[in-house]
This record gives sequence, structure tokens and C-alpha cells, in this order.
Amino acid sequence: MPSLDIRRGAKLAFIGESGSGKSTLLELLAMILKPTASTRFEFCPAPDGERHDVSAIWQSERPDALSNLRSRHIGYVLQYGGLLPYLNIRENIDLSRRLLHRETEGVAEHWAARLDIAAQLDKLPAELSVGQRQRVAIARALAHDPAVLIADEPTASVDPLNAERIMGLMVDLVDDLGLTLIVASHAHRLMKEAGHEMIDHRVEATSARSMHVSVSRAEA
Repeated sequence: MPSLDIRRGAKLAFIGESGSGKSTLLELLAMILKPTASTRFEFCPAPDGERHDVSAIWQSERPDALSNLRSRHIGYVLQYGGLLPYLNIRENIDLSRRLLHRETEGVAEHWAARLDIAAQLDKLPAELSVGQRQRVAIARALAHDPAVLIADEPTASVDPLNAERIMGLMVDLVDDLGLTLIVASHAHRLMKEAGHEMIDHRVEATSARSMHVSVSRAEA
């Protein structure tokens, strides 16, 4: 039975070609997708905090409980940013906090300064470059103070120089904040240089409703 234990503060990269199921695995870890079967899945977002039995929640059909865990403890960066086009940059960054009914004053400005997009706060996403939009997506994913940051191919849509800058910023931020970082990527060299523990990821379909996940340490 495949298993995976992700320690607090880890920087983990799932390495695999397009179509290998990396995004599916991330969505399972983020509790967005429900697997066909799950023997054990525990989530402990806070040091010495409560351990949440995600497998039991899946079996009890309580999507509200999963949504609560996800919205409070997980930040998610999509491959193409996933920004809402009708909200300006400040509003996009504040969105994760507004959904939790948390104070937003000064939060967008703080993250925009750290990610070098302070001059873009009043613009719409369409007015920004691809690299700037990815920085906004990172700011939004971190604004509600999550324990885990998950990023799905966060540098795939930018040029190599911007890819290095974006990954460097992300790693610096999670190190400063003591977060766990889980990334899906096919960029082996970039992930290695960023200091990630790399895991080779393969998925083999076994039926129309199930799949076998294989994870193994990738060679350096």
C-alpha cells in the first residue's frame, strides 16, 4: 500500500511529466478530491495541535468539515494563478481572509511589498504580466496565514528567469514563516536548486473509478 508522510516545515516536490497525475495528487492532499478508498489520512496543521482524521471525515460525507480545514489551513497556488478577473489585485489578495471573516486592513499591502507587486494593487489581473499574476496568487494563498502552501506547476507559465525568481520568493517566504510547501512540477533542476525534497510520481489507472499512486524518492 503506497504511503506518504509529510513532516511540518518540509519542502516537497512531486516530479513527473504532464498527465502523470500530479495535480490529482495535490487535490487529494488538499482535500478537494475524495479518493475511492482511504485507509489513513491524518492532518495536523498546528504544532502539538489536534489531529484531524480526514479519512473518517470523507467516510462521514461531511464536506463542510473539509472545507473548513482547507480554508483555514491550506493556501493553494494554481498553475495559471486563478485570480478573479473582476477584482483588483488588492481585492484578490484579501479574498482568502474575507471568506474567513478576518480583518484585511494592511494585509494586501504587506504581502504586495514582500512579493514586489506593491505598485499593482489597484490594477486588474489582465493589466499584469504572467509573472506578476503568479506573485499575486502566492500573496493570496498566504494572506490567511495557512500552515501548508500547495502549488500546482507555479512556474510552468513563465520564462526560466521569472521561474527562478518566483520559486526563490516562494521558498524564502515559507522558510521565514515555517510553513510546509508541497509543489507539483516537471522542472527537476529548478526544484533541486530550490532545495526541495523530490519525489517521483506516477499514476497507473486500474479502473474507471480508481488509480494506483506510486511515489518514490527521485534521484538527485
